[in-house]
Amino acid sequence: MEPEESTKTEALNAIRRLPENANTEEMMYQLYVLENIRRGQRDAEQGNTIAAEEVLQDLQRW
Repeated sequence: MEPEESTKTEALNAIRRLPENANTEEMMYQLYVLENIRRGQRDAEQGNTIAAEEVLQDLQRW
């Protein structure tokens, strides 16, 4: 298993992958997405998930 990158390193790598003309808003969005992925991974590791069938049932009620 590969060692986990630090949050700072992951953020810097995400920003480096952006085009040179990326603006601050695009950088912030990338960091927002990255954080939400990390939260989702953490929730999955802790078993804080909902079955797909349950989500589909909830969506059908809307």
